[in-house]
Amino acid sequence: MTRNPLALCLVAAAALAGCHPTTIDPNKDNGDDTPPVAANGPVALPPSIVGSKIYRCADNKVVYVDYLSDNKSANIRTDKDGTPTQVTTDDPTKPMTATGGYSLTGDANSAKATIAIPGHPSQSCNANA
Repeated sequence: MTRNPLALCLVAAAALAGCHPTTIDPNKDNGDDTPPVAANGPVALPPSIVGSKIYRCADNKVVYVDYLSDNKSANIRTDKDGTPTQVTTDDPTKPMTATGGYSLTGDANSAKATIAIPGHPSQSCNANA
């Protein structure tokens, strides 16, 4: 069975003729209790990674740390491709911590850090060169 491409195009055009384009204005009231999008204020981006280090600790455990640009948080992984745990602090002069026994003292520029992870005590760790 052969179909005429022109006929198919005409049928498709007729089907689309009933569609009405909608313009969304972020400054216009949506008609419900939701505030306009523009009223939500500026959006803050999450901190970026400023340095990544691989540490070998005193008990021969390897820990991967990604330091973040806010200087108040870092991501710790115990496996190279593992799920990171974010440690944070309100004061950059104090250790970054997370629930479950995670703790980190150090920064992206230091060759040594003090790291605690679940099942391992807080210990001195050296960055691999």
